[in-house]
Amino acid sequence: MKTRLALFDLDHTLLPIDSDYAWGQFTIDLGWTDPIEFGRRNDEFYAQYQAGTLDIHAYVRFATEAFRLRGPAQAQSAHQRFMREVIEPAIRPKALDLIERHRSAGDRLLVITATNEFVTRPVVERLGVPEMIAVELERDANGWYSGEVKGVPSMREGKVQRLNQWLQSQGLSWDGIDATFYSDSTNDLPLLSLVQHPVATNPDARLREHARQHGWPILELFERE
Repeated sequence: MKTRLALFDLDHTLLPIDSDYAWGQFTIDLGWTDPIEFGRRNDEFYAQYQAGTLDIHAYVRFATEAFRLRGPAQAQSAHQRFMREVIEPAIRPKALDLIERHRSAGDRLLVITATNEFVTRPVVERLGVPEMIAVELERDANGWYSGEVKGVPSMREGKVQRLNQWLQSQGLSWDGIDATFYSDSTNDLPLLSLVQHPVATNPDARLREHARQHGWPILELFERE
């Protein structure tokens, strides 16, 4: 029998928000970043992501700077507050039900996201998904994040590369799996087009049209925020 995989994008797919963008806004609220300059650049990067033109390396250096400068203790404390104040209110029962249906069916669950591991790991754990592929971060000589991306960033075609690496590490191949992938974004078309069961989930306008043209199911878990 083939191994059944349930793959989930995170932002605007399982969550109605973009956790990366929301974390940036949260650092403004903490007083860690200048509200005007950081807000302007954060908006620019987010627009580039939506347009499919984001330089992930430049963005990760920008997005991680505020917590890197404060060190592990302050960063972890702030993220715990972020979970309570921002992520917890954004979790929707329909998303949890979707995950649980796949878990109950015996599928292996995996979140695959273009957001960095610092932001996403606690979120994915809270959602109850045991495995995750995210943008991994390099660490410096002291073991703290350097601001650089480690390995292949899991964005666009990089999601396919990272999933191939993960499959190999698990002793799996495409011939031996039956994969469903839920995503909201045309950035994920490389992987959506590869899996056996693509599901456009809370899709943006371009993905919605692509899904309609190709006969892909469209799932609405919540309104996009």
